[in-house]
Amino acid sequence: MNLVLFGSPGSGKGTQAKILQERRGLPQLSTGDMLRAAITAGTELGKRCKAIMDSGDLVPDEVVVGIIAERYDQPDCANGAVFDGFPRTIPQAEALDAMLKNRGRKIDLVIELKVDDAVLLQRVEQRIKESGGVARADDTPETLKNRLAVYYKNTAPLLEYYKKQGKLATVDGMAPIGDVTAAIATVLEKAE
Repeated sequence: MNLVLFGSPGSGKGTQAKILQERRGLPQLSTGDMLRAAITAGTELGKRCKAIMDSGDLVPDEVVVGIIAERYDQPDCANGAVFDGFPRTIPQAEALDAMLKNRGRKIDLVIELKVDDAVLLQRVEQRIKESGGVARADDTPETLKNRLAVYYKNTAPLLEYYKKQGKLATVDGMAPIGDVTAAIATVLEKAE
């Protein structure tokens, strides 16, 4: 099963993707994690993407799609994957659909984690407090505000894209983590 976890920055996609990976054996394909790893490793891709990510803007589609395709072809994705933070634009969604179709696969379900922007800002501030005032360069209130603006402009239209395909399910991302996990499990059981 190929799933997309969808939601604004800080909505809990990464947390839920990790839980799905543990419980269902579906690898978490997080473009953010892949790009941050490239930055940490100091690769050419990492150097190109660092400034873009630090400002909260989106990395070019062809770069992201290439990274995803390369990762998806690994053996652990044979039974599907959880796409976390990808796609972020309709062209990326179309590219993902084409990439999967070339492999005889498709996106089976898109789960939106619906949250309140004000709470997202509180979550970022809380992560900064918990880390002793040290935050990732792309995890500050100012960057989150920019990321939210980019999200609403570029990414939110994907809701309609997947809704038209009959693949969209919405879960209350404001609930406690365990409740969100249970709601996602219910959606998946209905889809299977």
